Amino acid sequence: MRLLVALAGTLVAFAVALKAESADLPLPGGPVALPGRAVPGEADLVQSAYRHSSSPLLWVSHGDLTLQAVALLRALARCDERGLRPEDYGVDAIRSLASSGNRDDLARLDTWLSTAAVRLLSHLHYGRVDPRTADFELPARPRDLDVAVAVAALASAADVDAEIAAVEPQFYHYALLEGALARYRALAAKPRLTELPTAGKPAPHLGASYAGAPALRDLLIAEGDLAATAAPDSSPVIDAPLAHALKRYQVRHGLSVDGTLNGPTLAALTTPMSRRVRQIELTLERWRWLPPFESPPIVVNIPEFRLFAFRTTADRAASILQMPVIVGQAYPAKRTPIFVGEMRTVVFRPYWDVPRSIVLKEMLPRIRENPDYLAHEHLQLVRGEGDDAPIVAPSAQAVRELAAGALRLRQLPGNDNALGLIKFLFPNAHNVYLHSTPAYRLFAASRRAFSHGCIRVSDPTALALYVLNGVSPPWDAARIDAEMHADTRAPLRVELPKPIPVMVLYGTAMATEAGPVQFFDDLYGHDRKLERLLGLAPLERARVAGALAPTDASATAARTRAPARGRG
Repeated sequence: MRLLVALAGTLVAFAVALKAESADLPLPGGPVALPGRAVPGEADLVQSAYRHSSSPLLWVSHGDLTLQAVALLRALARCDERGLRPEDYGVDAIRSLASSGNRDDLARLDTWLSTAAVRLLSHLHYGRVDPRTADFELPARPRDLDVAVAVAALASAADVDAEIAAVEPQFYHYALLEGALARYRALAAKPRLTELPTAGKPAPHLGASYAGAPALRDLLIAEGDLAATAAPDSSPVIDAPLAHALKRYQVRHGLSVDGTLNGPTLAALTTPMSRRVRQIELTLERWRWLPPFESPPIVVNIPEFRLFAFRTTADRAASILQMPVIVGQAYPAKRTPIFVGEMRTVVFRPYWDVPRSIVLKEMLPRIRENPDYLAHEHLQLVRGEGDDAPIVAPSAQAVRELAAGALRLRQLPGNDNALGLIKFLFPNAHNVYLHSTPAYRLFAASRRAFSHGCIRVSDPTALALYVLNGVSPPWDAARIDAEMHADTRAPLRVELPKPIPVMVLYGTAMATEAGPVQFFDDLYGHDRKLERLLGLAPLERARVAGALAPTDASATAARTRAPARGRG
């Protein structure tokens, strides 16, 4: 604040002699360009902002810095509170120019303030990078904010901070996450908070002694998982309150919930708070890429392994159906893509049309080795597209045609079908959809990345009830369950009267309405890629030797038992 007051005083001192009506404004570009992260068409937007104003200057009036200019400078200097970087808006350059004492620089300073405002409003509303460069396959965002008009309005706003906040995403959970940023910045200012000693084997548990227990208590108190009054002084024993706090921590971080100080839990605990700050910043950036919800969507957050089906366009937990999901493996070819679509069809007792890549790499070798493989796995060879395609009897010639692509392979509907008993279709180039699964045991794992790219849902009946709401004749849970288990091999397709938006997204930090913030592993490395696109330096990840690549024993065991299933 003292810096801003001094800056204002400097401006006033040399602004008196300004003849605003004859100012020839230098615009962005060339030697007078404002340093930082420019936005596309920046110069035109700045020029347009001045055309939308009745004054030659936006931020200086009668030789004095306006109140709006002071408020804008304050917002620029504190933009890190919104997950942005002051250097992207030339804050240091603006300060230097303001302190030059040269009144001829004032017109340029006014233009730089306008340029910084163009960047700030653009970045808060649309994000700083094109989502497609960060592996988010989102449709072109409607240009629903006239940035030039907004900048001109900002220059005369009664409440500059409110005007800036109005261009940010209006998602409730975006605001919650942005609010949590300050708390985690304060925690990041205490780097020793996450320095814990290694734990021996077996993993320290309830009643066991752990040398780092006092430091662990301090950390869990700081993060809100342990009440301050519950911590005995300097006790090396993991008592009941500490074990319970560990469970709360494990829930927030998507870990196996057992209250022990196992490898993955220790790796998460020793992740520096600066990394948690970065996760919040990156997730805020991704949410800025999303348009407002025009109708209630289904959202899948990949790193969280969770689905959210909104009953309204307001993202309030009380009106959202939630359930665990299984997503694609971390191998590049098997990852679940990040994209949006529209759900249009529900299929009961679906065929599984085996993707050709899986036919060639996984199925053909087994078919050639075992003549009974097709019958044992309830697989059919068919010629042509569609559920009514002619069936071809197994033979050596048919197998050669399958290898050549003249035939395709599908699995019959049934309890052992790879897609389970129901699938939810939203057409997309990836042939990815939501579906149930016969391998329900995999939901017991905390790290649920087992599929070939499709998304397996844990409560297909509840999702079907949500999706089929409004379909005539009405569907209830009993009818849905009966249709899934009907004694027939023929699939049943139900077309939805109105498409439902589906958003498959990626965020490694999520705020909750109750207060705690959840953090998840960067499953596919998208955080690292977005860091590079934003020009951010990589941060330290964990401070425990051997804890950088934790494994989840339950997930590993489940993965070895999982059958090879398709992109589904």
